Amino acid sequence: MDSALDWHTARALLEWQVELGVTEAISDAPINRFEAPAPEPAKIPMPGVAPPPPVKQPEVDPVEVATKAAQAVKTLDDLQSALEAFEFCDLKKGARHLVFSDGRPDARVMIIGEAPGRDEDMQGKPFVGRAGQLLDRMFAAIGMSRTAPDAERAIYITNVLPWRPPQNRDPSPDEIAMMLPFVRKHVELVDPDVLVLMGNHSCQAMLGRKGITRLRGKWAADGARPVLPMFHPAYLLRNPVAKRDAWHDLLMLQAKLRDTA
Repeated sequence: MDSALDWHTARALLEWQVELGVTEAISDAPINRFEAPAPEPAKIPMPGVAPPPPVKQPEVDPVEVATKAAQAVKTLDDLQSALEAFEFCDLKKGARHLVFSDGRPDARVMIIGEAPGRDEDMQGKPFVGRAGQLLDRMFAAIGMSRTAPDAERAIYITNVLPWRPPQNRDPSPDEIAMMLPFVRKHVELVDPDVLVLMGNHSCQAMLGRKGITRLRGKWAADGARPVLPMFHPAYLLRNPVAKRDAWHDLLMLQAKLRDTA
């Protein structure tokens, strides 16, 4: 009797295997699963023995990184390069330009504002929008300018933050803390006779105090350096009546410069 399967029987057996879930031919020769090596048993933790703790990646402190970077700086060019290389402030990702400074670095007066706005972000210079134009007129009234040819009548300008916050929002405390080592190094390198702080956030950064309506018109100190808090020009544009107070503060600044000449 012929043991070979006829075509119909072979097909019926294949269809039966397909119904059982056999849909692929793994190899030409059958595999004896009883001879295959047994899988390794799963590792079961022993009772009372704690599993090893997960390996934690070291956390980076942006303020510490900024402090070390600022300490290594020797010149204003080095400081600008250090800021350009600093990658821990998310504001950098959405800004067009780093806004570093404007004016004469040897000026007797250094002005610290809060943060760049749209115009500053586009041009890469501080105080160039409407508030900046008012700032220029304010200091021109006492014979000072960012373009003055001599240090005696010149001003030097920077901000607490070198990058524009989205939608011109206020700087956050974390952003101020992150940038503060660079700002302090900036002041150290310029070494002005007088420091002018424009607005609440620059006062918070440099003096640790807010409340510009209480602070303005009163001399403070940053170490041995006299510090004059003033209304930010953007505030004066919204509140023109406060320009009288700003004029008073400018006269205070002029008198201080005359007394310390």
